[in-house]
Amino acid sequence: MKYIGPENILAKRGEYFYPATSYFYKNPPQIVRGSMQYLYDQEDKKYTDFYGGVSVMNCGHSNPEILKYTLEQLNCLQHTTTLYLTEPMVLLAEKLATILPGDIKRTFFCVTGSEANEGAMAMARLHTGKNGFIALHGGLHGRTHLTLSVTGIPMWRLDDNLVKDNIYFIDRPYSEDISYEEAMEKSLKQLKSVLEEHSDEISAMIMEPIQGNGGIVMYPPNYIKEVKKLLEEYNVLLIIDEIQTGYGRTGKMFCIEHYHVIPDIIVTAKALGNGIPISTFSTTDEIAQSFNRPSASTFGGNPVAAATALGVLKYIEEESLVERAETLGHYLKERLEKISSPFIKEMRGTGLMIGVQLSSKSEDISSGDITDLIMEEMKDLGFLIGKNGINRDVLAFQPPLVIEKEDIDSMILALEKTMNKINQG
Repeated sequence: MKYIGPENILAKRGEYFYPATSYFYKNPPQIVRGSMQYLYDQEDKKYTDFYGGVSVMNCGHSNPEILKYTLEQLNCLQHTTTLYLTEPMVLLAEKLATILPGDIKRTFFCVTGSEANEGAMAMARLHTGKNGFIALHGGLHGRTHLTLSVTGIPMWRLDDNLVKDNIYFIDRPYSEDISYEEAMEKSLKQLKSVLEEHSDEISAMIMEPIQGNGGIVMYPPNYIKEVKKLLEEYNVLLIIDEIQTGYGRTGKMFCIEHYHVIPDIIVTAKALGNGIPISTFSTTDEIAQSFNRPSASTFGGNPVAAATALGVLKYIEEESLVERAETLGHYLKERLEKISSPFIKEMRGTGLMIGVQLSSKSEDISSGDITDLIMEEMKDLGFLIGKNGINRDVLAFQPPLVIEKEDIDSMILALEKTMNKINQG
């Protein structure tokens, strides 16, 4: 097949896309196909994918075991609407009820994480009769007006006219300047203060169990437990955003399991469809009864997406991907921790969701610039790594959960070579 090539794609993006649409790399390849943990460009160069489409491709690219469910459903029935009875969606809701935390049982299907978070927040308002929300600085929850309004990363807040009334931000339990324990105490103190003053107007607190775009920041073990306790005192719901962390990514089916807390509402997306768009917000029987006004998502849980998701959940179970993420996550972190580099400041995360915080000792180059240099060099060596963080200076390792130890070993050798090259240059 003949491809138009990166230069032509960049030219067409420049002419037909909005300026907001950015891309990785100074010299980006054109990605044309994928196979499990590997991607290939227009010249058939192979790249080991350590970003997984931002935690989407947990089961690997174009996984034939999953595609058979997708293609079978495509050949049978592609779309109706939720107004008609179809089988895959109810089977998926039934399956989710067996793996979701605690007594969370009922699911509403959407297409994107933003849509699902928006729905979860609407449900919290309907159930409590209150309009406000608490969110963490450093959190990212979507691209809709309300989800942007509870997003705590300045670069992603889009405009200056977001919802301000009844939205309360508190510090996340992490800071480069103080210990985790001190940061946790500060965050909980702020939460209690907001609740004491405004609980009569706050419906829910929304948070990621690990802040993905915020720099792969995981909280102290007891933090969410203390948060839940405070919220319950003031009749405020807890919405857990598992869009990046769900379906095995962190070595648990859902990351909230690390904290031994059952949320009131849980939101998932990304990995559930392994590249086919699908998202959910799920809750208990009791809370679900409040979501009783007419509502629908045209493409939410459509037959193809739902059939694919059933295949995804079956594959995760049969291939023990949750356990695999835990085991390989330990191995990846151990290998990363052995790298000696003046640029590495801290490593965070768990399972196959690891962030490496970079720093710069020079006034001539920023930590964000170093991140870009590393990514570019690693790309040239055949490894695709992501980046995130408030200052875009965290290397993000979120590979497909089908990655092999040999892939990790090869990537580490390339990363060591890259770090040495940049340090010398």
